[in-house]
Amino acid sequence: MQAMQRKKTDFTEGKVFFKLLRFVLPIIATNLLQTFYNAADMIVVSLSHEENAVGAIGVTGSFLGLILNVLIGFSVGANVVVAREIGAKDKQKTQNAVHTALIMAVIFGFGGLALGISLAKLVLTWMGATGNLLDLAARYTYIYLLGVPFLALTNYLMAIFRAKGDSKTPLVVLSLAGLLNVGLNLFFVLVLKMSVEGVAIATAAANVASFVALIIKLRRDDDDTKFSFRKLKIDRQAFKDIVFNGVPAGIQGALFSLSNMLIQSSIVTVNNNSVPTGTKYAPVVNGSSAAGNLESFVYTAMNAVYQGAITITSQNVGAKKLQRVKRILYASLLAVVCVGVIMSGIIFLLHKPLLGLYGVKAATDDAMAKMAFDTAITRFRFILIPYFLFGVMDVCAGVLRGMGKAIVSTVISLVGICLFRVVWLLTVFPAKQTLEVIFVSYPVSWVLSEIVMFTMIQILLRRMLKKQEMENAEMANLEC
Repeated sequence: MQAMQRKKTDFTEGKVFFKLLRFVLPIIATNLLQTFYNAADMIVVSLSHEENAVGAIGVTGSFLGLILNVLIGFSVGANVVVAREIGAKDKQKTQNAVHTALIMAVIFGFGGLALGISLAKLVLTWMGATGNLLDLAARYTYIYLLGVPFLALTNYLMAIFRAKGDSKTPLVVLSLAGLLNVGLNLFFVLVLKMSVEGVAIATAAANVASFVALIIKLRRDDDDTKFSFRKLKIDRQAFKDIVFNGVPAGIQGALFSLSNMLIQSSIVTVNNNSVPTGTKYAPVVNGSSAAGNLESFVYTAMNAVYQGAITITSQNVGAKKLQRVKRILYASLLAVVCVGVIMSGIIFLLHKPLLGLYGVKAATDDAMAKMAFDTAITRFRFILIPYFLFGVMDVCAGVLRGMGKAIVSTVISLVGICLFRVVWLLTVFPAKQTLEVIFVSYPVSWVLSEIVMFTMIQILLRRMLKKQEMENAEMANLEC
């Protein structure tokens, strides 16, 4: 049993690429299922009586992302710390990290709930949502936020399972929760005739179910990460380590969302400039929301490679096998480019039927419907097709975090992504308020950031290897 467990969790030996693939494929499936939660919300809600329902959920995305990305950022910190202690074979520190992480999830989850409810209406209004669009977006947001504490716990638990090399358990749990989510969506919308509130309740219920299943499994696991209610306490060192690795990721995610909120506000501006005053339907918002939701499938698939890069790099750094980091980087880059190109290609080839699921169809006799479809195609050209570039940047960020250089990764991302986009939208967009001007900021910012990150990995790794050689030499002299 112990030999099997060691084989499953040890990424410090053997060929990197195939171990990476075996590890990330279940994560890809898991991430896609999580994305399907939101996609199912949009697809099913498009069947409701509210014509702006899809756009309303799309408008909430960047604001909810602001809260969720902070929580996910801290779960990245938990992943790094737990994986590092597993790599170092330290059972007590692994236990401390696991139980500290779950207490942090509860604290941050309820904090996110309180913050979100207090700011939702104000932020959605600032983003330009008005009338029916604002009412639907606010209604969806308030109900969705009730499930945030359980969503936080679910993300932390999945981070713990992945840190020990178990990417299959989250897949099984999310598969069942996904079926529950879809079933409840259909029941609330088609049977009870609800709209955005129905799909929000369904998603919250699925988050609760995921948490319950994962915590039960972690209690039953007989390894260093085994959960026990009696051991729930905050270990100061584990807390500091998780915060140190999680805060930069959380800040980065939050600022990403802030820049995306500005982008969403700009999209609403284009919509308002394109339709007659008083028009209830928002074609540009709905078209962009549908396309963005389809793009999220590519993002989550590539993000699985990012998570794998963090876990495997962290284990090798914990085991002091720094010479393997370059192999991890190149294997991860190859994997993420393949995933990004294949996923983007499939979606673009099938864009008409896929967009049709969201009620966005290629119509020639309806000006508003045509505007929504054209918006989606414009977004695909600038974001979906070159999306693999984002995956390259994400993997570089993951390797930096696994190396313990989370702050470096965050600073580069903030300047290359957030600051660049904000400056672009405040200077270039006002002069020419078009979708093309908004969307082109994405690939340009990805390329700038990934070049700097890749260069920093080479420099920092060289320094770390040199330091390790000096430490080994000093140890050898002392033994002599």
